[in-house]
Amino acid sequence: MPTLGELVAPRRLGRDFRWLLASSWTSNIGDGVALAAAPLLIASMTSSPLIVASGAVLQFLPWLLFGLHAGAIADRFDRRRLVMLANAARAVVLGALCVFLVTGTANIVIVLAVAFLYGCAEVFVDTTSSTLLPMLVKPADLGVGNARLQAGYLVANQFAGPPLGAFLFAAGTAWPFLLEVVCVLAAVVLISRMARTPVPPRENAEAHPPVHTDIAEGLRWLWRNPPVRMLVLIILLFNVTWAAPWGVLVLYATEHLHMGPVGYGMLTAASAVGGILATLSFGWLERHVSFAALMRIVLTLEVLMHLAFALTTIAWVALIIMFFFGAYAFVWATISTTVRQRLVPAALQGRVASVNMVGVFGGMIIGWALGGVIAEVWGLTAPWWFAFAGAAITLLFVWKPISQIVSAKPVDQGDAVQEDTAQGDAVQDSNEP
Repeated sequence: MPTLGELVAPRRLGRDFRWLLASSWTSNIGDGVALAAAPLLIASMTSSPLIVASGAVLQFLPWLLFGLHAGAIADRFDRRRLVMLANAARAVVLGALCVFLVTGTANIVIVLAVAFLYGCAEVFVDTTSSTLLPMLVKPADLGVGNARLQAGYLVANQFAGPPLGAFLFAAGTAWPFLLEVVCVLAAVVLISRMARTPVPPRENAEAHPPVHTDIAEGLRWLWRNPPVRMLVLIILLFNVTWAAPWGVLVLYATEHLHMGPVGYGMLTAASAVGGILATLSFGWLERHVSFAALMRIVLTLEVLMHLAFALTTIAWVALIIMFFFGAYAFVWATISTTVRQRLVPAALQGRVASVNMVGVFGGMIIGWALGGVIAEVWGLTAPWWFAFAGAAITLLFVWKPISQIVSAKPVDQGDAVQEDTAQGDAVQDSNEP
């Protein structure tokens, strides 16, 4: 009978994977706390909607400014150490904010500057972290590994963290950020227990070419690789259509569905619960349903979700829709990440992942802008109709290429993947998190 720890992190994935998982989950607790506390802090200092929105923009802006550079740097150095340094930088920025809050010298300029600097460090953390899993587990285990990492994000970042952050903020403005400092530092300690990750070998004999040369190399590889290129394009387009109604979701919930602030929070919770339950079934889905079929199913459900939200006027129906959205969105995120990691060489994982993330956030920004304009002119359900039509048209164009994406031959990730994890487990079982 397997223990709970073995169910969460199967022994075959290795000791280093468990340290990565523990670090990721711990960091996500802190991020979830800030997800609620940061907007509350900004709102406590200003009543301007523009300035409040600026907090989120300044945290996402670094992805567009430095995302590609972060990918190139991740492919140059020890990725484990890079994650540690970037997380340490996040802790320093948050620690400075705590000092300003405790001493009563914090103001809106300082808080917005912290949001930007924190976002810069987060770009390097997230980009580099996404390259570690293919170095630790075999290609056949990438699906399970990504599912476990996604589960931590859903439970800690989306479900448990925000209520805890709001509670701590009510107790004192500095408390949630102090807890986040502790979580980020704990994540540094946990990931430091991993073995040193070797720098992937480079085809270019030049040891340290300019960063823009590395970026160009990654972009050329992506452009010449149709399956990965199509996958990144799918993610970009579906993020545009998804973000269009999502940017005005709070108004849709409170004014169109008349759910109130608590009901709006329940929508978010329903999505997280759906994702959490999907984590329990992903292993079964992976064994019994092909990735091509799963990708088509979840993208079809995305189209139908937009239509259902456009048509419904009943709050409890919206909660059910959101539950299923959380479930299939989790499956899509796990599959798309797994497929990309299998198809990208180890030496290019950082650069291709960074292009993907720039596409994600670029699509979200475009979608938010479109959704705001559409809702302002045609009403709060109009963005859902836009998303339904846009996603349906996109799905028609990508239906056939999905088979080509999934059937593409995985690359050999080299010696970075552990061949025999059981032996390593026996050495440090007493040190398991």
